[in-house]
Amino acid sequence: MGKQISKLNDIASAYGKLLREADSLLTRQDLEILKEHIRDNSFSATTNEAEINEYDLNGINRLWRSLSTAAELCHSIAPDRSIIAAVLLYPLFRTKHITLSEISEKWNDDIATLVEGLENVQELYSQHGTVASENFRNLMLTLAKDIRVVIIMIVDRLVVMRAINHHPDQEMVQQTAMESSYLYAPLAHRLGLYKIKGELEDLSLKYTNREMFTRIAGKLNATKQSRDAYIASFIRPVKEALERQGLKFEIKGRTKSIYSIWNKMMKQHNDVEQIYDLFAIRIILDVDRDHERSECWLAYSVVTDMFQPNPSRLKDWLSVPKSNGYESLHITVLGPEDKWVEVQIRSRRMDEIAETGVAAHWKYKGIKSENDLDSWMNHVREILEDSASSPMGLMRNLNMDLYSKEVFVFTPKGDLYKLPVGATLLDFAFQIHSRLGCTCVGGRINGRSCKINQELHSGDTVEVITSSTQQPKLDWLSIVVTSKARNKIRQTVNEINNRRAELAKELLQRRFKNRKIEVEEAKIMKVIKKLGYKTVTDFYNAISDEQIDVNHVIEQYEQLESPVDQTSEIRSAEEFTFRGDSTAESSDSGNDVLVIGDGVKGVNYKLARCCNPIYGDNVFGFVSSEGVIKIHRQTCPNAAHIHERYPYRIIQTRWSGKAGSHFVSTISIVGTDDIGIVTNVTSIISKESRSSLRNISIDSHDGLFHGYLVIGVESKKVLDDIIKKISTVKGVKNVQRTN
Repeated sequence: MGKQISKLNDIASAYGKLLREADSLLTRQDLEILKEHIRDNSFSATTNEAEINEYDLNGINRLWRSLSTAAELCHSIAPDRSIIAAVLLYPLFRTKHITLSEISEKWNDDIATLVEGLENVQELYSQHGTVASENFRNLMLTLAKDIRVVIIMIVDRLVVMRAINHHPDQEMVQQTAMESSYLYAPLAHRLGLYKIKGELEDLSLKYTNREMFTRIAGKLNATKQSRDAYIASFIRPVKEALERQGLKFEIKGRTKSIYSIWNKMMKQHNDVEQIYDLFAIRIILDVDRDHERSECWLAYSVVTDMFQPNPSRLKDWLSVPKSNGYESLHITVLGPEDKWVEVQIRSRRMDEIAETGVAAHWKYKGIKSENDLDSWMNHVREILEDSASSPMGLMRNLNMDLYSKEVFVFTPKGDLYKLPVGATLLDFAFQIHSRLGCTCVGGRINGRSCKINQELHSGDTVEVITSSTQQPKLDWLSIVVTSKARNKIRQTVNEINNRRAELAKELLQRRFKNRKIEVEEAKIMKVIKKLGYKTVTDFYNAISDEQIDVNHVIEQYEQLESPVDQTSEIRSAEEFTFRGDSTAESSDSGNDVLVIGDGVKGVNYKLARCCNPIYGDNVFGFVSSEGVIKIHRQTCPNAAHIHERYPYRIIQTRWSGKAGSHFVSTISIVGTDDIGIVTNVTSIISKESRSSLRNISIDSHDGLFHGYLVIGVESKKVLDDIIKKISTVKGVKNVQRTN
């Protein structure tokens, strides 16, 4: 009973304060309608005693909170009727005692819009309680839609922070304090609500580090009288000296806030007594722009003549202004009683820029922001500071479209992501992770199933559904709008096509090998062109998709390989007529090292790539369809097939004379993956004057390396010697010729 009366007394006190503060804002009719709503909906009618039955998630009575917020708004800023009415009606709307249509009908559309904005932000909080993200602030501003909603939220947070000083739920208190420091205090600063910003920061420190707060506050309170007297004694002679110089100025002194002092202590790793700028004096000169700097330096000389300066603490932003436009001269001097005092010297123009121009002050404090938000917030702050106008009336026309080109969406775990307007579920999947995007088959938005092309809206909670069998497709490019998604789709589709093409190529090569047919890239290209494919990848993808039969490709290839009419008379190799080929790999007749047929020299020939014969190998000649003789080793993988199928096109061949040029050969090496083993192997080749290293590739796995060396040698004997020497290298387990 006593507890209920206490609550009622608190509400009555808040209501009385509101009536005093909002005397000129709410009409008698407004008050009667509000009292009717409160009486009918906020108190239980089931008992003789009035019982308040509506509380928020923090355990704070909704009615008391709304009355206190409305009263604080009247005290701190110049609100309009819509703001006060919206604050008082919102808890009734929240508890479904009144609807937006009823608010529009009984009050007006403007108030209904503010209530809707408050509900949007409240829903955001109920779904995602964390604000530790720059995107959360952006989303909150987007959902609020009206700057007055943001102002209501800032003042409401101040009311809550004052109310939770001794709240039993310390976890809630800590979270509320951190939100105030991270989100609401910076917003208040941007809007020019400096007093609210300072109190929010101090209360945040109080709740998150009560011991430090109490310690700093105790020291400041113990010295307040002497501190005020000290500041006055410091200003008095400075003021007189500046006046003697004929300067027009304003001089102000202050002690930094508890939060600001704590910040300095953390950065400088000092105690309160060691903070240089615990006292701060600001000299603002009334001077035209042409004489700003000269008068600032004149004021500097006056102060430093009177007090000893600390050169290491001089900050000259007059000569070189900050990149954000901030201009000022900061000095720290040793005042009476050997106490350090910071003195800031600037012109009136510089002070206006620092305070209201481009938000340089809070940037100077290290808070990030966007340029568009800077200028827009400064415009709002100018409206707030313009006492000649009706600030809240002007704010009705301000459009909260800062992020009209962006949407902010959540993961089921509460992580927040920013995407461009028009982004789809598929864009979101790629934004989270490329692998998630590549396997996305659909998802759920706010719990409802949707397709990958579903467009997202700010505040949505998005869940992605994947399948291991899903692969990106080119038509996905018409679904996504982000460059990240587009690039990854193109890249992945190309990779898939290339892999499929490689597999198809391997399949084709195996079929050729099974039929013991030697494959030449030039002829394959002719087949591809003949079949009408523009690219090699398209050709192999057609094989992979079974759009073209491998056997058909082989038949087309064999037609190029076998131009000899099967019905014509079979002739011996000696009777075959050779055609000249300027591109064939042959030596000049005077330097031929091959004797083909019955002592014939000067014939065009090529060394077959399938076995790469070198001087000294047992070889034979094969007359190709182009009329060029290809030289194969007798041990060539294709030799048996050639002898069986084309015996009439085989011609005896032997080496003659001395080797005079290098032949290409490849050797395979397997060995222990030790440092220096590759160097030892390559040095053997480099020391051999009759050989040269053309190429090397090494791959290591599980302590072993496997390498291929392409070398040029004069003869088989040289190659055999090199293989023998390499086999003696420590760590080499196997070395052999591969072709």
